[in-house]
Amino acid sequence: MTIKDIYELGIKEGKKSDFRGKKEINWKLSRTEKAYEKLSGKEKKTFDKEKLTNPYSDTRILYGDPDKKVKKILVGIDIDGEELLLADKMGDIDLVISHHPRGKALAGLDDVMDLQIEVLHQYGVPVNIAEKLLKKKIKEVSRTLSPGNHQRAVDMAEILDIPLMTMHTPCDNMVAEFVNEKLKKDEPRLLKDVLKSLREIPEYEKAEELGMGPKIFVGGKENRVGEMILSEITGGTEGNAEIYESLAQAGAGTVIGMHISEKHREKAEKAHINVVIAGHMSSDSIGVNLFLDKLKDVEIVSCSGLIRHERN
Repeated sequence: MTIKDIYELGIKEGKKSDFRGKKEINWKLSRTEKAYEKLSGKEKKTFDKEKLTNPYSDTRILYGDPDKKVKKILVGIDIDGEELLLADKMGDIDLVISHHPRGKALAGLDDVMDLQIEVLHQYGVPVNIAEKLLKKKIKEVSRTLSPGNHQRAVDMAEILDIPLMTMHTPCDNMVAEFVNEKLKKDEPRLLKDVLKSLREIPEYEKAEELGMGPKIFVGGKENRVGEMILSEITGGTEGNAEIYESLAQAGAGTVIGMHISEKHREKAEKAHINVVIAGHMSSDSIGVNLFLDKLKDVEIVSCSGLIRHERN
């Protein structure tokens, strides 16, 4: 496989697992294309043309020849200078993949958050409310990202001449779909049943051994689950804390997420919504593993928090 093959496969699999469905994804791409056509010549020159075919701005080839053949990959949840020095020292790494975005993929993280609008709408939140709350959060995330030194890892990859890619939302889509199907199949009645179901997944089982397993953040083990909402596993980063009231009105009983801030936890508790946090690194590992299992004739070396588990 080439770097481009791996990149395009990730986008393809991300679309297949996307909660929005093909129609909504194509609508987003068509809106981007129309906006692009209205730009001036100078604006078109600096426009990220990957957005015309790839709906995930947090997923990019950051450095390297897309046509390079790949036999061995170093993969981690976070890739920074230490991991790139490790790749350089190993000497036979053809590509490094970071799950969490770096470079312009990190600068564009806010652009994928509109995915959450459609997910919340599918769970019964009126689209106008979801849109208003998420747009406020998207602007906040954009301002927070603005002063960051996004290019550090990319600059180092270029100096060391090590190809670097980031694969974020496609993997998050894959783990969201995977966990959703598992919980639907198991039909947990109580929160303790949710924990049992999640801990049957190898990555969560390993995380449990490491003291980072699934936990109840709001509610008790004997609480009834009610309607399960997987609104906080994909969509870039954490959404607006004010959304829990709307979720409760839409019938949400339990939110399943990767992680949650204290502000969000307090809002969920106030709205009487149970919260089960599956775990950040472990959830990310599931999504990355599902993607890596699609690659053919490629050796994988895991690092930086990736709990590697092969399903093939």
